[in-house]
Amino acid sequence: MASVEELQETVRCLEARLRAVEDVQAIQRLKAHYGELVDRRYSKGRPREGAELTRIAGQIAELFTDDGVWDGRPALGLCQGRQQILERMREPTLDFSWHFFLKPQITVEGDRASARWDILSPCTTRDGRPHWMVGTEDDDYRKVDGRWLHLSMKLSVVFLAPHETGWTKGYV
Repeated sequence: MASVEELQETVRCLEARLRAVEDVQAIQRLKAHYGELVDRRYSKGRPREGAELTRIAGQIAELFTDDGVWDGRPALGLCQGRQQILERMREPTLDFSWHFFLKPQITVEGDRASARWDILSPCTTRDGRPHWMVGTEDDDYRKVDGRWLHLSMKLSVVFLAPHETGWTKGYV
């Protein structure tokens, strides 16, 4: 029969494992919500306008820490802090996008975490042409008041290819 100390240690280990699983799930929900909001900036093949777009951009910015970084360089720019992220998200560079975040590789260490996500995003450029965008996003996260937020997010585009011609000639 196990001693009280052994049982307490088993419980501590199980609690730590459960906390890690819950943290990974929370980060997956955060990323899904981010993608949903970024795509919600568009309606019927056009960017939303005015107060609705500003409201959605604010919700996106709230998914980042106060000092969060959104890095879409070279083509999409660099934003530091919630206000710059809000301003950037108020200025869509496309007429449509739909983000799929795949193959998450998430590592949690206390109140910090990192992840790499593959991204697939059918999108329509401002000239009305449909494209396929494929790349990765490397994220860092921080838990603030019990809530996981983006600390930094870096997009790396592998290719942006016109839908009509496929991706064999679309590598960046």
